[in-house]
Amino acid sequence: MEFHEIDINNWERKEIFNHFLNQKTSFSITKNIDITELYNTTKETGYKFYPVFIFLVTRVVNLNKNFRMSFNSDGAFGYWDRLTPLYTIFDQKSELFSAISTNTDEGFKKFYDNYISDAELYNGTGKMFPKTPLPENVVNISMIPWTSFTGFNLNVNNDQNYLLPIVTAGKFTNENHNLFLPLSLQVHHAVCDGYHAALFMNTIQTLADNPQELLK
Repeated sequence: MEFHEIDINNWERKEIFNHFLNQKTSFSITKNIDITELYNTTKETGYKFYPVFIFLVTRVVNLNKNFRMSFNSDGAFGYWDRLTPLYTIFDQKSELFSAISTNTDEGFKKFYDNYISDAELYNGTGKMFPKTPLPENVVNISMIPWTSFTGFNLNVNNDQNYLLPIVTAGKFTNENHNLFLPLSLQVHHAVCDGYHAALFMNTIQTLADNPQELLK
């Protein structure tokens, strides 16, 4: 996956980037997404919802360069061509989770088949990262299906320059025969503003309302 370096000194976002990077400012936003159409279509086609959700989130972050900005392993700053989902799977027996990645570049159907294979292969290993090597270009995705929430926040204290997005979803709620998914996005303010967070949520909703386009 290609990484494109950004010349910070000649970048239009230089002042904002340096200010919030020095402040180590991240923020999160949570919104209830109406997933009625997406969920119904998923069930009609026989797919599991979680991999559909993973593919949806990955599609949206790959539409905007700001979500793909980071420092690479050499310490250079820039953006990736695409992000790969690094998502959690839960082992019912041990009540432990693992985080694995599955490429989405070949479209939904290929991703879905690979997700099923990866989830079966790596679940229950007792390892946090059983599938190696871990890619650098990841969007972190997890789901807490046991409870809904109105806000969610993570504190990444060991890497204060971690810039890639973190996405967390909760338990569905049913309101007036519509299904809603609580969805939290956490980003670093050095590369993302409220505008980008709102764009993320609005695009998620648009694709959830038009699932046939997503699942083709």
